[in-house]
Parts: sequence; C-alpha cells; structure tokens
Amino acid sequence: MDTLSYKTISANKATVDKQWLLVDAEGQTLGRLASKVAKLLRGKHKPNFTPHVDCGDNVIVINAEKINLSGNKWTDKVYLRYTGYPGGQRSVTAKEVLDKHPERLIEKSVKGMLPKNKLGAALFRNLKVYVGSEHNHEAQKPKAINLNDYK
Repeated sequence: MDTLSYKTISANKATVDKQWLLVDAEGQTLGRLASKVAKLLRGKHKPNFTPHVDCGDNVIVINAEKINLSGNKWTDKVYLRYTGYPGGQRSVTAKEVLDKHPERLIEKSVKGMLPKNKLGAALFRNLKVYVGSEHNHEAQKPKAINLNDYK
C-alpha cells in the first residue's frame, strides 16, 4: 500500500456539534465534579476532539449550594486574592464563599482546570452555574446527564 488510507480529521468552528448539558451538583464532591465538567467544556469526551478548537459543550450546573467537600476543607481551604495595595491580601474560607456566593466555588475550581489562554477564557464562558434547581436556559433544551457515567 503506497498511500495512507486514513486521514486525521481536525474539527473546526463550522464542523463542531455543540450541545447543552444539564448537570446536578447535589451530593457531588467539588473537585471530582469540576474535573468532569472541565472535560465536558473542553470536548475531551468526543471522538473529534481537537486541542486548539472550542469543540466542547455548553454546561449548566444546578444546585451549586449542595456541593460536598471532604475532610476539614470547609474551614481549612482558603481562597486568596490581592487588591493591589500594600497589605491588601484578602483571604476567605470555602464555608464563607458557600454562604455568600455558592456558585463561585464551582466556577473557581472549573476555571482552574481549563487552559490559561484565550481558548480557556472562551470555554469558561460556556459554563453556567445556578443556585437551586431553576435555570433560565429552558429554550436550549438541555440534556440532563449523570456525571457518574463519565470517567
């Protein structure tokens, strides 16, 4: 055989099949949920995955306030930020974040698992996190999936 009979197919913006997926965070562990959501956003669960293209799905996460953390992470896990001023380092525990803005726990953990470039920023915009079981994306007809079926 002189020539290759198979050619690698690379996805592009026009050939990507994007879907809307609904994920329920109730009873899920934060890191495990975040890694699976990051894979769905990136498109790594699809056979036509291409590293430099946004070929992932749009993901809606509901019940963000019912997430679990193992061990003493509710009090020991600290999120740091810096205001830009001398002595301006601020810290907040995971429990304080959950009380004030529960959706930010999931958003921050998923964002840390995405690429740190323009593609990662574009992928992060495909994530929608909501407190409670109500969301305003009924028109997109999201398909509810069970994360326990994914690796």
